[in-house]
Amino acid sequence: MVKKCIYCGCEIPNESVIDFCEKCGKNVWGEKMFNTIVENMNNAKKNGDLCHNRVDETEKFKSSLDN
Repeated sequence: MVKKCIYCGCEIPNESVIDFCEKCGKNVWGEKMFNTIVENMNNAKKNGDLCHNRVDETEKFKSSLDN
């Protein structure tokens, strides 16, 4: 499954801790805040404090319960 930016829809690496591309992130929050967000999210991932759930996987699970 390909991960896409929530703002512009461009492809981003699946291992990315954020759900938006660098360009959109910097446009929304500015470079300094964007870098801080990415750094904090990477630290959370490294510490095991980050829980990433994908909507499509959740929907598949819910539909499997209905069957």
